[in-house]
Amino acid sequence: MTAPPRAAARFPFSAVVGHDDLRLALLLNAIHPRIGGVLVRGEKGTAKSTAVRALAGLLPALDVVEGCRFGCAPDALDDRCPDGPHDAVVAQRRPAGLVELPVGATEDRLIGSLDLERALTEGVRAFQPGLLAAAHRGVLYVDEVNLLHDHLVDLLLDAAAMGRAHVERDGVSVSHAASFLLVGTMNPEEGELRPQLLDRFGLTVHVAAAREVATRTEVVRRRLAFEDDPEGFAGQWAEADAELARRIVEARARLDAVVLPDSELRRISALCAALEVDGMRADLVLARTAVAHAAWRGADAVAEQDVETAARLALPHRRRRDPFDEPGMAEDQLQQALSEAAEHAGDGDDDPPPDGPGGGAPEDGGPDDGGPDDGGPDDGGPDDGGPGAGAPGSGDEGEGGRSGGADGDEGSGGADRQPAAPEPAFRARLLEVPGLGEGAPGRRSRSRSRTGRGVRASAVEGNGVHLTATLAAAAPHQRARGRSGPGLLLHREDVRRAVREGREGNLVLFAVDASGSMAARERMSAVSGAVLSLLRDAYQRRDKVGVVAFRGDGAEVALPPTSSVDVAATRMRALRTGGRTPLADGLLTARSVLRTERTRDPQRRPLLVLLTDGKATVAVDAAAGSARERARRAVDDAVRAAGLLARMEVASVVVDCESGPVRLGLAERVATALDAPRLRLEELSAENVAGVVRAARPDRQRAA
Repeated sequence: MTAPPRAAARFPFSAVVGHDDLRLALLLNAIHPRIGGVLVRGEKGTAKSTAVRALAGLLPALDVVEGCRFGCAPDALDDRCPDGPHDAVVAQRRPAGLVELPVGATEDRLIGSLDLERALTEGVRAFQPGLLAAAHRGVLYVDEVNLLHDHLVDLLLDAAAMGRAHVERDGVSVSHAASFLLVGTMNPEEGELRPQLLDRFGLTVHVAAAREVATRTEVVRRRLAFEDDPEGFAGQWAEADAELARRIVEARARLDAVVLPDSELRRISALCAALEVDGMRADLVLARTAVAHAAWRGADAVAEQDVETAARLALPHRRRRDPFDEPGMAEDQLQQALSEAAEHAGDGDDDPPPDGPGGGAPEDGGPDDGGPDDGGPDDGGPDDGGPGAGAPGSGDEGEGGRSGGADGDEGSGGADRQPAAPEPAFRARLLEVPGLGEGAPGRRSRSRSRTGRGVRASAVEGNGVHLTATLAAAAPHQRARGRSGPGLLLHREDVRRAVREGREGNLVLFAVDASGSMAARERMSAVSGAVLSLLRDAYQRRDKVGVVAFRGDGAEVALPPTSSVDVAATRMRALRTGGRTPLADGLLTARSVLRTERTRDPQRRPLLVLLTDGKATVAVDAAAGSARERARRAVDDAVRAAGLLARMEVASVVVDCESGPVRLGLAERVATALDAPRLRLEELSAENVAGVVRAARPDRQRAA
């Protein structure tokens, strides 16, 4: 008989060089899974995945009920286990599992679904477990968690917080235990997680490659040694890993006996209050982490050092309120907060009794644990000061009768200017690409989808089996096919697929006029505020974004298309203004970017947002002539460039930034050439004007 293949050796956890915070965060979660998991942020190539996979080798082996697909423990049977009741319990030992969730996973694969094979052949409703069941009592690892669909991240974090997975779909109602150590890794360059999702990870660690030569040398030396002889290298570190595994087991056994004194509990509450952390989840996570750290030290009670260590891991990412805030916390901020909290650690005599019957801290795992994310995908933008706060269009008074002739920005805006301070952000009106796309999942435009709402059944297109329509197609033929007994006789032509419709994320390319005509009339402040508001909207709708800025003698790609919307916001805040208006060059540069992205990512539909007053003053061919003649050629060139974009069938919106009592209407000419709707700057606010702007004219929308 052939021996089963041996499992590939894992890189030893003890051999990971540096990354002390990462290793500690993983160990604390292994001791106390109710902490809520670890989010590992860092640049590519920093051993994030290596450390996570190595951790699974330290976890103690599990006793499970033989044949139970949900990993029930023989000494603590789950009375709600879908494979139960377990009458004759036979224990089986297996290693703690490491389950990896790929970025392209579907909801069915994550939480489970109807067992179609049994439903179609036996006519019974049976549940097929997903990855949450496989990860029970082990590690669930999500690489590039920031690229995972948001609704899947919500499901993951719900299960991690409650220790159970609930499935209500396809006529199946199932609840099963799903207690696991959740670890997510991400590269911030590829986009951030929403603050609501960041908050629901227990601990967050930022890792970066070492800059010391000695450390980098040792990393390479160990990695090469591992690749040359994986088993031999693992054997060299086996004793160190065994010691860590022993300490994890001892800390788990000690956990329930560790005391959290009232003084340290007050310190935790005072620390969270001093740092102005939203909600109560931070307090709970901080308390659990401090208890786990005390157990790891072998102490009987939580001390100040445990709270300080826990704060470094549990609080920095919870100070991020705005989507464009950088996660993190300066050392002096933490020390100041710890100093303030120390004053509360010793005086609890005057504290009022807790409210409600049976006051005191709720039991671990109760409803105060933090429920599902209340900030759903359709909640709109964050609170920016109430309806209409900071809406664009203010500040037009006092611009008087300056109509701004064709040469206006050459005289008034020739000098390079510092970036204008943006006006306050506002909730942006939805700009939508018409038609039906097939792009990346998101929340902007309509698209065919694997996970959206079912709109119809089809025999030739769609994703997944439409069970009801398949059964209905097969039912009339059962007598002719000679069916006898249970189950259905199915033929290939009976199968119907589900056609679903959802939302997609788009490529939103901003072409921003940063010339002197915009700056001279103090419009860049309003324009910057509008772009930041649209970027916030793009962040929430999971778009890629890019920025093209044009001023002076030409245009530049201020930000190539990226999923990191917060980088785009940083670039916009630093955008310098002044000089002439090379509108045609700006449009041609945008066209070049869109052509490149169409080749690179053909399924992601683009949306061009042009913000300009239309006063072009730089022609493509800088031939001699009068100022008036040069201005006329510049406008004509801009109209021709817009026509080239229109022939690419790029969905566009022109935001007219012209102001003052006398208006030349040049932006309207560009919008007509682009076959795009024209909006006034103030019409971008959802509070000012309700509705959706589809980036095409009505005749084009009907064609789509």
